[in-house]
Amino acid sequence: MPPIDAPFTGAFFISNTLSMRVLAWALRAFIFFALFAFALNNQQETVVRWFFGFEWRAPMVIVVLAAFAGGCALGVLAMVPAWWRHRRIAQQAAPPATVQPPAPSTQVPSQFGAEVGMPPREGL
Repeated sequence: MPPIDAPFTGAFFISNTLSMRVLAWALRAFIFFALFAFALNNQQETVVRWFFGFEWRAPMVIVVLAAFAGGCALGVLAMVPAWWRHRRIAQQAAPPATVQPPAPSTQVPSQFGAEVGMPPREGL
């Protein structure tokens, strides 16, 4: 890594970015193949016994996936009140938005009509 006060060299930035992209894709591929192997190894049927004699039969990978999705959903729902409270506090702490009137224009209108936002033509 070059020192902080060194001049910028684009080659270091490009190689660093490229190596991070390759590393990120390698990690994604590893995670995908690990989960795929997990799914292939857990295809046997599983019975989930609920209350009152109700049973649910499904492959084990589906049961694990459903448990993971249910846990994620419960985690998000548990965070909603805190998000609302922080949002309310942030809105109360924010200063009220004030609309500033536009600055008066110093440009003299031309004889041919209004030239809003156009640079002056004199001297061209």
